[in-house]
Amino acid sequence: MSPFGRSFADGDRIEIAGAVIRLKVHARARRVSLRLDRSRREVVATAPSLRRLGEAAAFARDRIDWILARLAELPAPQPLAPGARLSLFGADIVLGVTAGRPRLIEADDDGPGQILAPGAGEPYARAVQRVVKRHALDELTSLTAIHAKALGAALPKVALTDARSRWGSCKPAVGVQPAVVRYSWRLALAPPEVSDYVVAHECAHLRELNHGPRFWALVQALVGDPAPHRQWLRLHGARLHAVGATGA
Repeated sequence: MSPFGRSFADGDRIEIAGAVIRLKVHARARRVSLRLDRSRREVVATAPSLRRLGEAAAFARDRIDWILARLAELPAPQPLAPGARLSLFGADIVLGVTAGRPRLIEADDDGPGQILAPGAGEPYARAVQRVVKRHALDELTSLTAIHAKALGAALPKVALTDARSRWGSCKPAVGVQPAVVRYSWRLALAPPEVSDYVVAHECAHLRELNHGPRFWALVQALVGDPAPHRQWLRLHGARLHAVGATGA
């Protein structure tokens, strides 16, 4: 029995001093450890085996000051509410209210663009998110077509996700079924050169299903040095996941 007076299962969440700790078993882990999951705004306590999850929970309790400090460094949640501002593929967008259908009004020389949606609260936020997703699918599909053509690859099917651990994925073609590339819709909120890099990365997998030298040579041929874009995602990815969060 653990010091918490209970046993734990893989994936359990516990709360210590207001912080959410997720317990995880990783067979390749050599020791108990902690890491910050920025996208989920929680700390993961990892153990090499199920029987050591109690030890991982105790380790998290002992390191609660470190945990609280790391969580405090995360960007504040940014609810999707009237008056909020977004950057949509680099364009300044203000959220507003309408009695009509949700829609995007593109930015022009006279000022920022707008996303207009009816209602308030959670229904309003969902409507805004749907508008952003529609725009994201259009833009990311266009970028995919450009990079696939440059690589001499068939155009894959493009879909969106809200994955927390990756910005994109590529499933290769199987028989007559086309390849499928999935992107996080939150790439619409990143600088355009960063979202373009992720698209190039996934399109390069249409030719190289690995991360070897030939793969990275393809990426570099499409968008130049990928290092600054990868660094931006590492430093600011949590800010993209904070959009639409309420802090609850």
